[in-house]
Amino acid sequence: MTAFAAAIDDLFADPNMAVAVSYQGHPVRALVRRPDREAEFSAITVQTSTAVFEIRRRDVPAPQAGDMIIDDGGSFVVQGEPRLDAERLVWTLDTRPG
Repeated sequence: MTAFAAAIDDLFADPNMAVAVSYQGHPVRALVRRPDREAEFSAITVQTSTAVFEIRRRDVPAPQAGDMIIDDGGSFVVQGEPRLDAERLVWTLDTRPG
């Protein structure tokens, strides 16, 4: 195990940083961010809430658009292409409410 992998494991084990979610019915630990995003349509700006999940690659080897994540009673659908970090240890998943 590399130092990076050990640090990632510590981060995901920390109850102040990571939470338990259900990914396609399987329990995994995830880092969750909920940034607001702005979308512009002509002269109108719409602010939407989103959820971004970071999940270890070893827990979910091949996430796909359309997969379902349940977090704190809310359901989210993976949208777009999942992205791996530089070390290829953690997926970043953009989602929309499901």
